[in-house]
Amino acid sequence: MKKLMMSLIAGSAVLTLFAQVRRSEPQIPVRPTLEEEGSFSMILIPDPQSQIKFAANQPLFELMTAWVAQNIDRLRIRAALFTGDMVEQNDQLTGGDPAHFHNGDQTSRQQWSAVSRALKRLDGRIPYIVCQGNHDVGYVAAENRLSMMPQYIYPERNTEIVAHLAAVGLNHENVHTLENAAYEFHDAAWGDLLVIAFEFAPRDEALDWARGLIESEKYRNHRVIVLTHSFLDTDGSRKKGEGYKLTPRNWPQAVWEKLVYPSKNICLVLCGHTGTPPKIDMEGGADGVAEIDYRTTSAYRVDRAADGRRIPQMMFNSQAGDGGWFGNGGDCWLRILEFRPDGRTIGVRTFSPLFALSRITARNAWRTADYDRFDIRIDDLKK
Repeated sequence: MKKLMMSLIAGSAVLTLFAQVRRSEPQIPVRPTLEEEGSFSMILIPDPQSQIKFAANQPLFELMTAWVAQNIDRLRIRAALFTGDMVEQNDQLTGGDPAHFHNGDQTSRQQWSAVSRALKRLDGRIPYIVCQGNHDVGYVAAENRLSMMPQYIYPERNTEIVAHLAAVGLNHENVHTLENAAYEFHDAAWGDLLVIAFEFAPRDEALDWARGLIESEKYRNHRVIVLTHSFLDTDGSRKKGEGYKLTPRNWPQAVWEKLVYPSKNICLVLCGHTGTPPKIDMEGGADGVAEIDYRTTSAYRVDRAADGRRIPQMMFNSQAGDGGWFGNGGDCWLRILEFRPDGRTIGVRTFSPLFALSRITARNAWRTADYDRFDIRIDDLKK
């Protein structure tokens, strides 16, 4: 009898502890789950510069990384992918100039520090893979290749970066940094994956490094995902040129021609950079909900590589998703990329952790148009 009582007491304690653990989580109305058992995910986070340039908006970027951290187990998140433009200005010593209000109220060091604080939530949990945007180099935007990025994003701060880092290239100063870097992942269904993040408008040297890497004996049978800041325009075309002073450089069409098209194992290109404010009808439909056409915040196309494989290319940049460039940075829209257990399908869903926080806004947490929810089909490598 005594043993029975002790067991009941212990069981009651466990149930009480479990209830406390359950209650310790915030009561968030919308918690995404994987759609198929056996899937894993990567989270694509678009250009955060409009969140980072204003002090009042910086907690919104931290909300996004906090949401990723909270859902690592629930969504089996393997990595967070950032499309660049982590800051509005890379090297501005002052902030809040009334003559340039669109630049925000934060100095560049304050902006990079805010980025670092937000990324800290993922340190030791998952790797974050950051490609470099035009606002991450130069003084304001890509006048040269000087960047503070290596001072704030480097391998030693995150053991998960070290665990997945396969190779690094040389930056413009011939220094090994994460400005050009490759990250390796393994999965029973998907096999070997390599994610390569590039500097903005990569130089020939960066493309040569990547080409040598993916054609090497070690990585030629890996499926390669390219993460680069600028690639597709809002109409789905590849950019042939841009108005930045940066030299030497390769614009997106040249990157396609020199690296992606002739490759035998690049299977997907992801980018940000070019989204524009959506059309918003505040009157809405019969239920009074605003009607929003988010079509201009994303683009998608598929082209054949030289060997005949289809290569999907996706742009997602919702930094102006709340209707402008000086708002809250786009309502925290991100994309959940679900790598399904068939080893060839990536499900794309567009989600806002901001709207998901409250029962009042929860019905707006998903974007469900066909351009915001779709499947990407990945071709097998040709042997």
